[in-house]
Parts: sequence; C-alpha cells; structure tokens
Amino acid sequence: MSRIRGVIFDMDGVLIDAKEWHYDALNQALALFGLTITRAEHEGEFDGLPTREKLDRLTARYGLPASLHTFINEMKQIYTLQLINQNCWPVYEHQLALSRLKQHGYRLAVASNSVRGSIDNMLSRAKLLDYLQFTLSNEDVSRGKPDPEIYLKAQLCLGLKPQECVIVEDNPHGIAAARASGAHVMEVAGPSEVTWNRLRNFIAKCEEAA
Repeated sequence: MSRIRGVIFDMDGVLIDAKEWHYDALNQALALFGLTITRAEHEGEFDGLPTREKLDRLTARYGLPASLHTFINEMKQIYTLQLINQNCWPVYEHQLALSRLKQHGYRLAVASNSVRGSIDNMLSRAKLLDYLQFTLSNEDVSRGKPDPEIYLKAQLCLGLKPQECVIVEDNPHGIAAARASGAHVMEVAGPSEVTWNRLRNFIAKCEEAA
C-alpha cells in the first residue's frame, strides 16, 4: 500500500474563492483599451490560465497589441490587489483542514498560475501561509498549467514521488496539469469542498486503492 505523504493545492478556486476577482481585475485592465473577456470565454477557455497566456490569446484573436501586455498585466495586478484587500479573509474550514493535515505529518504546498505577489498576499490574509512548506507561482516555471511543470517541481521540492502526493484542483487546465504529473487528483467544484473530512477520506481511498 502506497502512503500519501504530501498534499499540493491550487489556490484560486480551491483555497481562495478568487476566480471572480481575477476575471473582474483583468476586464478592468482590458477595458482601458475597449476590450473585455466575455463570461462564456472565461468559463470555457481562460479560467485558470496565467495572465500572460490570456493576453497572448487575445492578441492572436483580436489583435491586441503585444506592446500593451506589460502595462495591462501591471494594471491587472493593481486591480487584483484592491479586490484581495476588500474580499480576502480567513475561512475556518480551510484553517482547520491545513492544520489537521500538518498535525498528521503531511507536507503541504501551493502551486498556482497566479503571480507570487497575489499568492503570498491572499494566503497571508487567509491565515494559511504558515501551514505551507512553500508556494510556487507562474514566475517559478517556464510553462504554466495545463503543462505539468509546476506540479512536477512541487513534488521535487517536497522530496516526494508522484504516487505519494495528492493534488487538489478545480478547473480543467489545473486538473490536466495535475493528472499529467502522475499524482492522485482530488477534483473540487470550489473552496467549500475543501474540508478536513473530504481530504481525509480521499487520502484514505487513494491508499486503499494503491
């Protein structure tokens, strides 16, 4: 029987209910140039991608000048920070889940397509940062999800094999990256499904099936 020794979390839509914040912030930045991402585009294609990948796709599709990418990205981060400060607060169920996992000896990390500033800010405000051994951002890899690079790097940093890890993900790009890394993948519909009981039961099932 293979023992699970580590849990790697995506952040947005898993530990932090931030998916709408990123959508709204990017559209605020794009609106400066008369462009927006529709709800259908967001839900069907863009959700979970790094901002740079979203901008590349908008350039290919709508002719958004590539020279504007840096400015739009900077404005998007400013708007995101404003939304974080307004809306990001501790959630008891998540604090309980991570504290119990840590008490039981699991190695914990976050691997997110967000930039480091957003990750550290959100997790700090949510009072979750101290439970983690480290965080990885899209600035720590050359290819964002759905490429598995960030999850392979997280496994390496934890010193664990893929079969010793559970990855918690919520969107198709992240789920594809997690599966390609070889780890066990716990799919959730949103942060409300990330609880100690659900995590404990999923880990038990993984170990029984091994």
